[in-house]
Amino acid sequence: MNLSKEHQMLQQAARDFARTKIAPIAAVFDESGDFPIETVRQMGELGFMGIDMPLEYGGGGMDCLAYVLALIEISKADASHGTIMSVNNSLYCVPLDKWGTEDQKKLYLEPVASGQKIGSFSLTEPMSGSDAGTMKSRAVLSDDGSHYVINGTKSWVSNAPYADYIVLFTLTDPEARHHGVTAFLIDTDKPGFKRGKKEPKLGIRASATSEIVFTDYVCPVENRIGEEGEGFRIAMKTLESGRIGIAAQAVGIAEAALEASIEYAKEREAFGQKIGQFQMIQQKLADMKTRTEAAKLLTYKAAEAKMQAIAAGGGSFALESSMAKLFASEAAMYVTTEAIQVHGGAGYSKELPIERYFRDAKITEIYEGTSEIQRLVISRALTGLR
Repeated sequence: MNLSKEHQMLQQAARDFARTKIAPIAAVFDESGDFPIETVRQMGELGFMGIDMPLEYGGGGMDCLAYVLALIEISKADASHGTIMSVNNSLYCVPLDKWGTEDQKKLYLEPVASGQKIGSFSLTEPMSGSDAGTMKSRAVLSDDGSHYVINGTKSWVSNAPYADYIVLFTLTDPEARHHGVTAFLIDTDKPGFKRGKKEPKLGIRASATSEIVFTDYVCPVENRIGEEGEGFRIAMKTLESGRIGIAAQAVGIAEAALEASIEYAKEREAFGQKIGQFQMIQQKLADMKTRTEAAKLLTYKAAEAKMQAIAAGGGSFALESSMAKLFASEAAMYVTTEAIQVHGGAGYSKELPIERYFRDAKITEIYEGTSEIQRLVISRALTGLR
C-alpha cells in the first residue's frame, strides 16, 4: 500500500517511540503485571490515545489507517501497550464520538482522546460474554426520571484498574434481553463504584484487567449514551471498530515474532551451517511471512472500509473487520508458535521475548469476539441468514 507522507511520518514516530521507550521495559512490566502509566501518558502526549478522533475533541484528527499503522508499531514492541491504546481509541472514544451528546463529548471524550484521562469499555459479565441478553447487572430509572441506580458486577474490563471513565452496558429492561441493554457513561470517582479483583492473565499482563462492581451507583440520565434499549446496537457497532484494532495488534505481534525468527535463523548454527539454510526452517519463515503480510493487508482493507463508511455518512464494515480480526489473530498464533519452534529451547525461555509474543497472541483470538463469533458474523454477512 502506498502511504501518504503524513501516514509515513506517523508510522515512523510510533516506531521510534515503541523501540526507544516501550521495548526496553516490556519484559519488566510483563513480569510484574504493573500498569505502565508513565509510557501510557507519553503515548497520550504524542496523540496515540485518540488518533482518529476529531481535533475539536482532543483527538489527532487523522483516519483509521493512521490508527492501524501506529497500533501495529506499538504492539510490535509490547502488546500490552497496544491493548491499552486500542481500548482507549476503539472501545471508549468511538461510541462517544458517534452517539455522545455535545456535552458528553466535551466532558468525557476530550480528556480521554487527548490522553489526559484513561477510558474503558464494559460489556462482559462473569456469566455473560457473547450472549449479552443474559447479563445480570441492572440500571433502574428513578421515579422522577433524573437518574439511574446501577447494581451488578462486570468482568474482564480492560484498563479498569486505572480508568477514569467507562462506557458501560447494562440491562434497563431484562425481559427484552439484548434489546433491553442500555449504554452509560461511568465516572469511576463517584460513590457506588468499586474496582474488583485484578485478573492474573496468561498474556498482555501489563494491560490491567479487573472486575468492576456497582452498588447503588447513581448515574445521571444525562450520562446515558443514546436511548434506552440502544445499548446492544451501540456495542456491536463499536466492536466493528474494535476488531480492526485487535487485528492491528495481532499483526504487530506477528511481525515482532517473524523479525526475531529471521535474525535467529541467520545467526544460529547447527551441523556446520546457519539454521536458516535448512529447508524446514526456510518453509517456516516463508509461511510465517506470507500469513503476516496477508493479515496486514486484510487489516488495511478493514481500515479502508471504515473510512469509506464514514465518508458515505454511514454503513457497515462488519464483514471486513471480522475477516481482518479472524485471520490476523489466527496468523499471530501460528507465527508465534512457529517462532518458538525456530528458536527451539531458547524460544521457551523468558530470556527472549518469543514466549511473551506467544502468550500475548492468544487473547487476540478471544476478546472483542472469539474466532467462532467472527465466523458467524462473516457467514451471516455472506448469506443474510441468521
